[in-house]
Amino acid sequence: MYDLNYLKNFFKGDLFAMKQLGAEIIDAHDDYAKCSFKVEKNHQNAKNTIMGGALFTLADFTFAVATNQHEEYLTVSTTASISYFRPGLGEIIYAEANKIRDGKTTCFYEVSIYNEKNVLIAKVSISGNHIAN
Repeated sequence: MYDLNYLKNFFKGDLFAMKQLGAEIIDAHDDYAKCSFKVEKNHQNAKNTIMGGALFTLADFTFAVATNQHEEYLTVSTTASISYFRPGLGEIIYAEANKIRDGKTTCFYEVSIYNEKNVLIAKVSISGNHIAN
């Protein structure tokens, strides 16, 4: 099991999430992760709400952090489904990935996306495959 500092350093290599989105790893342990990003103008759509793709990127990144805490294998997402419940509004957006099931080669997680006022914006169901290192 990797520690939080290792994960933060490892995921600096995820340039799209870390640089373009501005994702930050807040917490990660035991197949769980919490990440966030500070909302900037370039994250907004024409209606001045957060672009769905920015929300999805945060969810996918949070899934990656939650599932890649093992030295034995790398996990990649294979399918994902997002449900948007309300417009993305807020100054900081959070995502929490929680393991639903983890098998020998596949896993399934649910990611909740919410703002700094704890208002649920979206949920993502993601499955992934474990690949030997």
